[in-house]
Amino acid sequence: MHEWMSDNGHTPHLVVDATQEHVAVPSEHVKDGRIVLNISYSAAHGLQLANELISFKARFSGTPFEVQVPIASVLGIYARETGQGMVFSDGDDQDDPDPIDTDTSGNKTPHLKLVK
Repeated sequence: MHEWMSDNGHTPHLVVDATQEHVAVPSEHVKDGRIVLNISYSAAHGLQLANELISFKARFSGTPFEVQVPIASVLGIYARETGQGMVFSDGDDQDDPDPIDTDTSGNKTPHLKLVK
């Protein structure tokens, strides 16, 4: 997905569950236990996309940070320009899975679409 988005001139963003073990992200940028990371090649320096871990160096409010995201903590990936992407499931049978986003009334409004 990252490669396809990059090749098509889109900016890939990763939605991460920052409460999971071994997630290393700047805590001041975590909201409701989640963080959205710009993983474009211009923002994520030394980006390594491996089967178990995503890692890179980036600046947050001008401060350098080494980000480490275990694959199990990735909730989804989407293109900033279109909002289209993919939501990942942990495989649990949940009656009410966590939404990626909610509107101000508390209604679930997932804004990601499956790209085939």
